[in-house]
Order: sequence, then structure tokens, then C-alpha cells
Amino acid sequence: MEELFFAEFSVEEARQLNPLVLAHVGDAVYELFIRSYIVDNNREFSAHKIHLKAISYVKANSQSKIMRNIESKLTEEEMSIYKRGRNTKSYTVPKNAEVSEYRIATGFEALIGFLFLTDQKSRLKFILEECIKR
Repeated sequence: MEELFFAEFSVEEARQLNPLVLAHVGDAVYELFIRSYIVDNNREFSAHKIHLKAISYVKANSQSKIMRNIESKLTEEEMSIYKRGRNTKSYTVPKNAEVSEYRIATGFEALIGFLFLTDQKSRLKFILEECIKR
């Protein structure tokens, strides 16, 4: 099967994107990774059970905990992208999330989006694998 086409950005091009755009992409990438991981490890689960288990990984609280656990493993560039995402003003915050957790989660998603768009597969794989270590 042919590889799917995904736009690939240079590091410089990706750095110029709004951090919320990076987070938007990162949210989708992370969600897809988590759903695939859950299905692979729980093939008997119904769609509803997959959804409930996925929520435990993708909610802001969980993402902020993950970020705190991997912060020390980030490169200087990755930390910079994370901080840009974390510090960007978002005009909405989910009612079930603390503002501080939501901002950290946004930084996490910006990092995932950045690594995906710049095709840094080995770093993306490393960080995503860290996310499922519980």
C-alpha cells in the first residue's frame, strides 16, 4: 500500500506556525495514537469502552501529568516549542480542566504537532511511547 501523503514542514516553517495550530495537529495525532494503542491492546472492547479508556489518556489532566514526566527528557528545541504552546493565550478552557493543566496540555499537543509536521519520527515515537508508560 502506498504511504499516505502528509504535508512536511521544515523546522523553520513549523516554528513559524501559531502554537495553537501546532496543538490542533498534535491533538489529532495523539488521539489517533492513543485509540490505535487501545484497540491493539484491547481488541474485545466495544467502541464505547475504547472511547472511555481513551479519555483517560487525552484529557488535560492526564496530558499535564505526562508532560511533567517527560520534561527532563526533552531537547532544548522541544522545550522551546512546548513552552510556546503552554504560554499561548487560549480563549476557551474545558469546564472539567484547570487552567494550568489545560495550558500544559496545549504545550504538550504543540510539541506532538511540531514533531509530526517536521517528520521527526524517532522523537515522536519516543515521546508517544513515554505517554503509555503508566
